[in-house]
Amino acid sequence: MKAMIFAAGLGTRLRPLTDNMPKALVPVAGKPMLERVIARLKEAGFNEIIINVHHFGEQIIDFLHAHADFGVNIHISDERDMLLDTGGGIKKARSFLDGDEPFLVHNADILTDIDLSAFYQHHLESNAEATLLVSQRETSRYLLFDPAYNLHGWINKSTGEVKPENFSYRKGDYKELAFGGIHVISPSLFRYMENSPWEGKFSIIPFYLSVCRQTHIQGYPLQDFRWFDIGKPETLKRAEEYYTQ
Repeated sequence: MKAMIFAAGLGTRLRPLTDNMPKALVPVAGKPMLERVIARLKEAGFNEIIINVHHFGEQIIDFLHAHADFGVNIHISDERDMLLDTGGGIKKARSFLDGDEPFLVHNADILTDIDLSAFYQHHLESNAEATLLVSQRETSRYLLFDPAYNLHGWINKSTGEVKPENFSYRKGDYKELAFGGIHVISPSLFRYMENSPWEGKFSIIPFYLSVCRQTHIQGYPLQDFRWFDIGKPETLKRAEEYYTQ
């Protein structure tokens, strides 16, 4: 089973912690967040992992070597020349991720106790080409799903902007859920990335919104599990408290 970890981010929200180290190596209760994510993936059965690097990328490579890749097969997608964002990062790693089986994508700055193998199995048992972890939480930007958790659109509540183009939003018609930074993708979805604007640097969410009318993109609601976006100081503090209990 294959997975990808996004570890290339600049970590600007965590400065000054990230002035001299990559965000993925910031410790959470004594262990770098990257180590915690690798352990969770390994526990769920993922034995082939690709990690993208950019900001202080050599520190991540040295860290992995020093720990013998934590007993899994780890590959590096080197973005030190150019940070490609989430969609561009996945596309750059296509040669590794392509094949017959879906792959899981996990942000390094997301920690959760969700059952990742059950999440992956849910995708396998559906006809979706992508399954996104989503939750009900306060934010300004929401993905919009029908009652069966099929993705239809996106809204920025602060500005009123909606996607995709010509999407008609009416309050109450859709479940408004926030993306949780973990998703499962079937390699067949790469066929939609072969044309512009999906070249070089691009985000995966606009890509999903551009294809959700042509294929099945589904949500997987987070229920009764812990979830932390530790890319922010206040949530890093909460995660520290939880993991030191």
